[in-house]
Amino acid sequence: MKPSFSQANILIVDDVNFNLVMLTDTIHNAGYIARPVSSARQAVNAIETLIPDLIVMDIAMPEIDGYVFCSMLKKSAVTRDIPVIFVSGLETPQDRIKGLKVGAVDFITKPFDPQELILRIDHHLKAYKIQQELELYNKKLNKIINEQIRKLFDEQKNTMNALIKLASKGHEHTSRIMELIGKNSRILALSLQLSPKFRDQITNSFIEAIELAAPLYDIGKVLSNHNMFLNSETQIPSNTDGTEIKEHVKFGTELLEEIHKLNESNEFIRMSLEIAKYHHENWDGSGYPIGLTGSNIPLSARIVAVVHMYTTLNRDRAMLMSCTRDERLKMINQGAGTFYDPDIVEVFHKIHNQLLI
Repeated sequence: MKPSFSQANILIVDDVNFNLVMLTDTIHNAGYIARPVSSARQAVNAIETLIPDLIVMDIAMPEIDGYVFCSMLKKSAVTRDIPVIFVSGLETPQDRIKGLKVGAVDFITKPFDPQELILRIDHHLKAYKIQQELELYNKKLNKIINEQIRKLFDEQKNTMNALIKLASKGHEHTSRIMELIGKNSRILALSLQLSPKFRDQITNSFIEAIELAAPLYDIGKVLSNHNMFLNSETQIPSNTDGTEIKEHVKFGTELLEEIHKLNESNEFIRMSLEIAKYHHENWDGSGYPIGLTGSNIPLSARIVAVVHMYTTLNRDRAMLMSCTRDERLKMINQGAGTFYDPDIVEVFHKIHNQLLI
């Protein structure tokens, strides 16, 4: 352990024996632990043995002068915060400025006044101690904050997992498709992140959120009265006015809006809300519920629209029997610019072999 403030250890570096003795006696008589060495190389060994609380150093020394040695200390994470006081026979303003520029906290000209030296040492030790205590406090505070963030993050994920279980309860096939939608949305989002067109929009937190949010794209079906399940949605979307088809979007939106009011900080729920509400919007404005066009459709919903169609086409038995894989991919490609974001479809075709089915 490092000594207490009253027993602070001070490394003294000076190649002139008379000066070294004078500095050592002055510092020792003031109640500090004085550690004299006569060169920068010896100082390095002394620092490796025990980190000093402060360094008093001459400038004009052979081999490695004080300026160079101080610069070396400031480049190391271990020693950069240690206060360095130059005590030197150099006395021009340029010497002082250079000393401060390389990282010294003070510059005392020889011959020095012992009382002045001790007062300055005491001042810089106090400042150093305050700095260390502040850094320790910040580390503890950051740890507490990070723990709280992690706890909140886990609670938010638990909420999403509970909603996913509710939406798929009693329907094993539906549960598997929801899982695939989440995983495939993450894979596609990761690929889009590499594209200059989407790099600024897709953050790591976006990728984390879409995997949990995407499975709730059709949560409204839990409340709707019709019996259309995920595995029957194999047709390319049309601008139908059928209220039975559209009502699950309304129910899902209302449900997630109520949940979001109680969990406004939950990014997963916010994204699941925009996906549930807008994943039936079409790129050309022919979709529902409000006919959004192009990039006005939230990016998360545009991603899920492509992933949902791909996953459904590859899980529906009738579609698997009647169409080849290339034909199913062609259906998605034909929807680019009409139903789907063409830039997303372009990236999708480059990585579709990585998607799960």
